[in-house]
Amino acid sequence: MVEQSIRSLCAQTGIPSVPVEVLGKPGLLPSIFRVDVLAAASVGAASCAAAVYWELRGGPRAHASVAREHAELAFLSERFFKIAGNELQLWADLSGDYRTRDGWVRLHCNFPAHRDAALRVLGGTPTRDAVTAACLERDSLDVEGAVLAEGGAAAAFRSRDEWAAFPHGSLIGLERLSDGPVVQMKNARRPLEGIRVLDLTRVVAGPVATRTLAAYGADVLRIGASHVPEIPGLVLDMGFGKRSCRLDLRTEDGRARLRELVSSADVMVQGYRPSALAALGFGPERLRELNPSIVSVDVSAYEPGSPWYERRGFDSLVQLATGLAHEAMLAAGSDRPVPLSAQALDHATGYLGAFAAISGLIHRATVGGSWHARLSLAGTARWLDSLGRQEPAPATAPSDDVIAAIDSPHGVLSFVLPPGTVSGWRPRWDSPPPLDGSSPPVWL
Repeated sequence: MVEQSIRSLCAQTGIPSVPVEVLGKPGLLPSIFRVDVLAAASVGAASCAAAVYWELRGGPRAHASVAREHAELAFLSERFFKIAGNELQLWADLSGDYRTRDGWVRLHCNFPAHRDAALRVLGGTPTRDAVTAACLERDSLDVEGAVLAEGGAAAAFRSRDEWAAFPHGSLIGLERLSDGPVVQMKNARRPLEGIRVLDLTRVVAGPVATRTLAAYGADVLRIGASHVPEIPGLVLDMGFGKRSCRLDLRTEDGRARLRELVSSADVMVQGYRPSALAALGFGPERLRELNPSIVSVDVSAYEPGSPWYERRGFDSLVQLATGLAHEAMLAAGSDRPVPLSAQALDHATGYLGAFAAISGLIHRATVGGSWHARLSLAGTARWLDSLGRQEPAPATAPSDDVIAAIDSPHGVLSFVLPPGTVSGWRPRWDSPPPLDGSSPPVWL
C-alpha cells in the first residue's frame, strides 16, 4: 500500500515514479487509521522527488528508500525533542476538548490572541473550570462560530458524514502559473544544493516542509517578526538546518526587502492564514511577477475551494472537524473524541509540502515557468481516511539509533534525524536551530 500511494502521489504532480524500497515494520503510531502508511508514503514521496531532481542535476540514478519506524518516529519529532534533557511543553492550559450542551468543541489557545478570543466568548475567566462550565451551557456550533468570529481557533466535533457534506478539493493542487524559460541547473553534491527557500511558516506543517528541504541541502531562510507569536521550543525542533531573520511586513521597508529576496529565490513556502500574505502583496500571481521562475507552496488548515478555506485551524482542530476523532471514538467505545497517535496531519502535510515544492522544481527544470502548489491539513485528513481501517496493535518502543544529540546556542538538543534515503544518500542538517533573527535578510 505504501508503494502504491507513492506512485499515486507522483502521478498527481506529474513527476516520474522511481523505485522505492520500504523497509521494516510499523508499530509506533497505533490507530484504526493507517497512520503508518501515511507516514511512510509522505516521507517516501518526498524522498523520491528529491531523487528525481538530483538525477536531473547530474546525481546518481534515482531511487529511494524509507524505513517505516523512522518515518513514524519523525511524525513524533516534537515529542522526542529535548532541550538539555527537558521535553517541550506543547499545549497551553486552556487548549483542549470541552463538552458542550450537544456534543464537544475543541479550543486552540496556544497563542495569546486565540486564548483571549475564546475567553471573550466564554466569560473571561482564564481557568479550565470556568471555560468548562461556560461550554456546557452552549451548543458546539455556537461556541465554534463565536470563537472564530472573535478571531480565535476552534472546531466543533463532527462525524465523518457531516464533514463529507462540505465541498472538498484535491490533495495536492500543483499548477503552472506562467510560461518561462527552463532553469539551467548545475551539478550538485546533494539534491537541493544551491536552492534558495523562503520559509514564512510556523507551528508544524509548513516548518516540517522547509526543514525537509534543508535536510536535502537547500539554503532555507526563515522569516519571522517580533510581533508574531511562536511556540519557542517548537521553533527549535523545526529549525534545524535553517537560518533565521526578522522582517516586519507591516512596513514598506519590510515588504521591499521581502520582494528583493523573492526575486532571487527558488521556492517560497507560506503557512499563514489564506489571503494574509496576498493582502500584503505576496499572493501567487504577484510572486510570479516578481520572479517568473519561482515555485510557491501554500499550506492551509482547510481545503481551497471549501467554505472553510479562510478559517484558522490546527491539526487537533482538523481532526475533530473532519470526523477522524469521531470515527476513532466509535471504534474505541469511548464517550469523548479520540485523537490520532501523533500530529499526523501536520507532519504528513509537511512532507507533502516538500514533495510538492520539489515537484515544482522538476517541472521548472524540464518545461520551465513558475509553479504554485496548495495543500491542506483537511485534504491530508481525507487522504488518511481513504486509506481504510485496521485493527490497532499495541505501540512498540522506538529504536534510539535515529535519535541524535548536538550542542547548540540553546543547550544540548536531542532530536530525531531526518527520515528516508535519496539514491543511497542520507539527508542531514548542517546546523542546529539558529538564534531567532541571527541572520540578515540576504541570501548567502
